[in-house]
Amino acid sequence: MSACAVGPNFQRPAAPTAQSYTPASTPLPVVTASTPGVAGGDPERFVMGRDIPFAWWTQFGSPKLNALVEKALSNNPTLPAALAALRQAQEQTAAQRGFFYPTITPEFMPSRQQIAGNLSSNDPGPQGNGTAIQSTSPSNPVVYTFYTAQVALSYMPDVFGLNRRQVESLTAQAAAVRYQMEAAYITLASNVVAAAIQEASLQSQATATKAYIADTQKALGILREQQRQGYVMRLEVAQQEQALAQAKTLLPPLQKQLDQTHDLIRALVGGMPSDVVDDDFSLDTFVLPADLPVSLPAKLIDQRPDVRAAEEQVHSASAEVGVALANRLPQFTLTAAYGGAASEVSQLFSPGGPFWSLVGDATVTAFDGGTLRHRQRAAEQALIQAQAQYRSTLITAVQNVADTLHAIKSDADALQAAGEAETAAKSALDVTRAQYDTGYVNEQTLLLAQAAYQLAVVTRIQAETNRFGDAAALFQALGGGWWNRSEAGRPLA
Repeated sequence: MSACAVGPNFQRPAAPTAQSYTPASTPLPVVTASTPGVAGGDPERFVMGRDIPFAWWTQFGSPKLNALVEKALSNNPTLPAALAALRQAQEQTAAQRGFFYPTITPEFMPSRQQIAGNLSSNDPGPQGNGTAIQSTSPSNPVVYTFYTAQVALSYMPDVFGLNRRQVESLTAQAAAVRYQMEAAYITLASNVVAAAIQEASLQSQATATKAYIADTQKALGILREQQRQGYVMRLEVAQQEQALAQAKTLLPPLQKQLDQTHDLIRALVGGMPSDVVDDDFSLDTFVLPADLPVSLPAKLIDQRPDVRAAEEQVHSASAEVGVALANRLPQFTLTAAYGGAASEVSQLFSPGGPFWSLVGDATVTAFDGGTLRHRQRAAEQALIQAQAQYRSTLITAVQNVADTLHAIKSDADALQAAGEAETAAKSALDVTRAQYDTGYVNEQTLLLAQAAYQLAVVTRIQAETNRFGDAAALFQALGGGWWNRSEAGRPLA
């Protein structure tokens, strides 16, 4: 009896036709620049079409990082919350599917009643002439038991596809929630990896900064002694005091970020700031992935959970247009009942006790002030909105990948430059130390060279951090391999 479903049928949006993430005049290099001898200095090669494993973080070669991510995936409360939201959406869809079937309602109604005995009655006269005499004396009340049992059936044929469109909309919404759950997995893993890289970077920067402060402070001590002996003026001492004060301002922000990063890691693994977590990392323990996957823009519509969720929102909005249109068409209902009524249970279905009914009903809204018509128009505008939001989400996703690819190339060049600057600073320090050993320069000059070298080290550490972070960001930008989650022992929902 359900011959059609009114409203538009959903069509997947067309995939992007772009074949790269850069203009043809400025293609990405096949291999990035390299900086031998430093963490994160290995060259990276872009591999088109390579699949992404779900446990992509294992490519950084750190067992401690692997354990931390696994702990987060097991203990962080955002994942059970996301799973519960998915289960809720799936149950709501299953509940709506129930309207495809008749509703059957068994009913049993026992009753015990007493009828008042002081009701008036007509009684023939004593001569039997049929003359009515009004009785003024009350009679005994009548008490009786009555039973009714029936089975009622109600069914609404989905003639114009109202329920089918509602189920279609809820199914799409459940799919959108599913992709939001996949995004939660990816985001959590990415946040843990980023926090671990940040912790390692801050540790190294703090160590280099402390060495820089120590060298600056030692230089100040030498100047003060030279001032006491009359070899330098107070102005030179004041300038060095200013340099030391500025150097000391570099450490507290690093320490604050380091402490907050530790708190973040503990929160990501589902713990409290007071919990003991093995979260001390070093950049030297990370391995930069040699081969980086690059998917074509057309693949992002399948790989990015945010794009897939936006697509399902378009699907849901499309189905809601059909719901709004079907609500303006006639609605049909069939109702049937069969049962029995008697003063004794054993006589419910004896001759004279059974009863049945069959009722058909057709209704259509003749006038509602335009309410249903405007609801349909609102649903059509919601579909246009969802389509535009999908387009925006897709553009942002492609931009995200392009930005990350540019960052990988640029940060590889930046690390190469930082490595060269550190090498030059180290050479200057070695020459200055040799001159100091032979008496050509004083200790203050040596300390200044050491301070310059420590600043170059900090710059190189920041460049290393960017390279590791870029690799992790690319895995996330390409979808994080959620489609391979079952391979990691976690079944897809």
